[in-house]
Amino acid sequence: MKSTQRVGIYIYDDVELLDMAGPMEVFTTATRVAARESPDKPPCFETITLACHSTKVRSRAGLWIEPDHVITNHPSLDVLLVPGGVVTAELKNEALQRWLVQTASKTPLVSSVCTGVFLLAQAGLLDGLPATTHWEDIAELRRDHPTLTVLEGMRWVDTGPIVTSAGISAGIDMSLHLVERLAGRTLALQTARQMEVVWTENSQSVTELKP
Repeated sequence: MKSTQRVGIYIYDDVELLDMAGPMEVFTTATRVAARESPDKPPCFETITLACHSTKVRSRAGLWIEPDHVITNHPSLDVLLVPGGVVTAELKNEALQRWLVQTASKTPLVSSVCTGVFLLAQAGLLDGLPATTHWEDIAELRRDHPTLTVLEGMRWVDTGPIVTSAGISAGIDMSLHLVERLAGRTLALQTARQMEVVWTENSQSVTELKP
């Protein structure tokens, strides 16, 4: 792993709060835990929020969040995470779609939580790949994107460069998996313990999906 991995979380009006806050808590907690073990090393992760505009966005739960950066001007990312929520307006956002394509082309790891997968799928980032989402949205994802292999009952699906997760709390499980991928299993387990999370590892990797 490079010295510090920058994680960018895209936020928008009606974003599901835990979809973005859960992963943010995982990465920031992992950074604190790692710093406690190795205080002289650079932080493991830098976590930032990104939005289409610089004004506050209102989460689905009603909490207002001020983004750190806008998508037209932000530092390079090592991980992009797209949380779910009410994505109807975001699916019509052509500037967002262009940004997702451009950003995915230069970001080593792209991930989604819950209905965030619809934004990745519409941008063409999941064509021909397996993916998952909240159980309530499985049928719609299959209907709208028939080229995808949509998997049920998985907390997350890892295809290598793109990882998708089921809904809400599954984003925490997936983010712990990303910590494991990027910084090692020991730190992931320590992070889960620090958060007092029972890490559910019901997942599928791309190697497991091959015949």
